[in-house]
Amino acid sequence: MHTDIGAAREMRQSRHMTGPHDPAGSIPLHLLHEEDVDRWRDAQDERTRNWVLAHAFKAERHKVLVVPDALGRPAGVAVGVGRRGAGDRPGCWLAAAISDRLPEGRYHLAEPLREADALQFAFGWAYGQYRYERYRRAAVPRAAHLQLPSGVDAAELERLCAATTLARDLINTPANDLSPQALAQVALEVATRYGASCREIVGDNLLIERFPAVHAVGRAAAVAPRVLDISWGDPAHPRLALVGKGVCFDSGGLDIKPGASMINMKKDMGGAAVALSLAQLVMDAALPVRLRLVLPIAENAISSNAYRPGDVLQTRKGLSVEVGNTDAEGRLILCDALALADEDAPDLLIDTATLTGAARVALGPELPALFANDDVLAERLVAIAHAQADPLWRLPLWSGYEDELSSKIADLNNVASSSFSGAIFGALFLRRFVSAARAWMHLDLYAWNGKERPGRPAGAEPQTVRALYAFLKEHYKDRTAR
Repeated sequence: MHTDIGAAREMRQSRHMTGPHDPAGSIPLHLLHEEDVDRWRDAQDERTRNWVLAHAFKAERHKVLVVPDALGRPAGVAVGVGRRGAGDRPGCWLAAAISDRLPEGRYHLAEPLREADALQFAFGWAYGQYRYERYRRAAVPRAAHLQLPSGVDAAELERLCAATTLARDLINTPANDLSPQALAQVALEVATRYGASCREIVGDNLLIERFPAVHAVGRAAAVAPRVLDISWGDPAHPRLALVGKGVCFDSGGLDIKPGASMINMKKDMGGAAVALSLAQLVMDAALPVRLRLVLPIAENAISSNAYRPGDVLQTRKGLSVEVGNTDAEGRLILCDALALADEDAPDLLIDTATLTGAARVALGPELPALFANDDVLAERLVAIAHAQADPLWRLPLWSGYEDELSSKIADLNNVASSSFSGAIFGALFLRRFVSAARAWMHLDLYAWNGKERPGRPAGAEPQTVRALYAFLKEHYKDRTAR
């Protein structure tokens, strides 16, 4: 596992970037809005003008026109940004869409971008050339290299590429090679790399250490469930807790999923992958926090000892939960993990999870749902996510729905009696296990591209990693230890 994921990740993350900026011998990239293409074309030499006119290039978004020299070699590239003011900043997704469609060579930006846009463009360039090739012969490495744009922090770029590639590799790996043990091993390797302390609680020890819900969900699987508890940073710094849902495969349990709903369930550990990659960013950037990463990891399988609909489970928080549906297992493993993270009364507690299909019905696969108990922080995160082209949308923690989670024999049920508002019910359930944290955010994400998009192939998508990292950098900037 270490060799297949880790070594390949280190090899791929920076191979499409060169630097520092030196335009000599490289091909210029002209990023053009539709409103500016005529003026740019008219300023070129006659051969270029005729070439642009002959190809009717209008600078529509993601359109690319390679302009040849007299010998037919690439002399420049016109890149369409689209109409001005239509969400058209020349950032990461524009770069991702073009980086693997260009001829071999070295490229540079003909005109400088703002520092933030330049970083996004460079990140997108590498992101668009990612391919998951563990199980098939690797393609010939693409040879379109971008010179590091002016103003880009090379270390920050490398940091972002490494973290998002880690998450993509993990989410793309099928469950036969990413068991709970294998996922935990990758997390342990990350923790060791940064000198973090780590505890791993496995199997029946979960009962001794008071993680009964995690144990119940994962006990039927061939590989034992576990909880990873990783700590890093100065204890005097503000406490940041990250929790990620790590269901390595979700059959639905005894409330088994239909085949069409089960096919992509290797991605049900996407929340853990996002939390782990975010933790890696925090540690690599040495943010001034006391970080705690808690990963509950299990496989929701079926066997003679599988937990059942109607069972009543105890939890670390002391609340009893009636199992209304074994396919709502994510909130069960998360409730124990959240209770553990909450015991430290962190400054901020964030959990990430592929929790509900209802969030996809409401917002679609490209827009994760945010739930938060702090309006100021939620508004700031939404704004930063938009600026990072890593969007999310806030949904309400509507307390009026709390009674739908009631049970006649336990403190609460893991599902609601209503078929409506499923994403809100999931968030309200989790909120019952957070009481000491100063602020809490829950992100219900999809972690997957179901269709090919420019620069983003079908497969893993580490949603919210960049948004949360940018938010945390700002949130903890210049903060003094408590």
